[in-house]
Amino acid sequence: MFDFKKITIIGIGLIGSSFALAMKKQGFKGTITGVGRNEINLIKAKELGIIDSYSTSHTEAVRNADLILLATPAGQFEQIVTAISNDVQKGAIITDVGSVKAEVTDKLDPLMPEGVSFVGAHPIAGKECPGIEAATAELFNNAKCILTPTAKTDSQALSRVKDLWNTIGTDTVEMTPQEHDLVFAAVSHMPHVAAYALVNAVLDTKDDILQYGGKGLKDMTRIALSPTELWRDICSCNREEMLTTLRNFSSSISKMIALIEGSDWDGLEKEFIRANKARQFIESN
Repeated sequence: MFDFKKITIIGIGLIGSSFALAMKKQGFKGTITGVGRNEINLIKAKELGIIDSYSTSHTEAVRNADLILLATPAGQFEQIVTAISNDVQKGAIITDVGSVKAEVTDKLDPLMPEGVSFVGAHPIAGKECPGIEAATAELFNNAKCILTPTAKTDSQALSRVKDLWNTIGTDTVEMTPQEHDLVFAAVSHMPHVAAYALVNAVLDTKDDILQYGGKGLKDMTRIALSPTELWRDICSCNREEMLTTLRNFSSSISKMIALIEGSDWDGLEKEFIRANKARQFIESN
C-alpha cells in the first residue's frame, strides 16, 4: 500500500499532523519525523503518537527520507528547500499541502536536486482551529486533493503521490498550477479575505457591537479565525488571481449598493435569488 520507509513532515500543525495520523491509521509501517521551530509542540506531537521522532533541524530531519511533505505556510517553502537540497537523497519526492501553486512550482522546480521530484498537492480540507490539538486521522475523508503536475513532474512520482492521497481518503483531481490558483482564488482565498474584511467593517461601524452578533455573523466569519500568517502568504503568492476575484466581489457589492440606493427592491431580490440558488448547489455537493 505504502512504498515509503521514512516520511519527514516539515510543519507539525493541523494539516501535517492530520496527514501523519491518517497515514498511521491506514497502516503505514515506516517512520514519520516531524520538523518545526517549536520544540515543545514537537515533543507533544511525539507523546501523542502523531510522529515517531522530531528535529528542529531541517537538514538533519530529511536525511534518508524518501518523502518530504512541506506543511508550513507557502512563503517558507523556497527557503526550506534551498536549505535542505544538499541533504535530500536521490529518488526522494518532495510534495506539499499549500493553497497556492503557480508561484510555488516556479520557485521549487529549479531547486530540485538531481533525481529528486517535486509534486504539487493541495488537500481541500482543514479547520479554522490550527495546531495538533485539532488534528484528526479523518480530516481528509471524502475531501478533494488537487495535484498540479507540470511538464517537469516525474510521472512515477506523480503516481505515487496520487496513490498516497487516495489511500488516506481523498479524491484526487489534476489541474495545472495556473488553473488551480484561479479556481481557488475564487472559491477559497477571496472568501477568507472577505471574512476578515467583514469583521473589520463591523468594527468600523461601532467597535463594541460584536457582542450582539448572532449565529449568522459567526457562520459568515468563522474562517476569519484562520491563521493570519498563512493567509498573508497565500495572498502574496497568489496576488494577481486574488485581485481579479476581489474586484469581482467589489463589483457585486457595488451593484447591491446601487440597487439599495435606487430603492430597486425587485432587482435586489433577483440578486438574492441568484445567490440563493447557487448556494443550494454548494449544499448538495
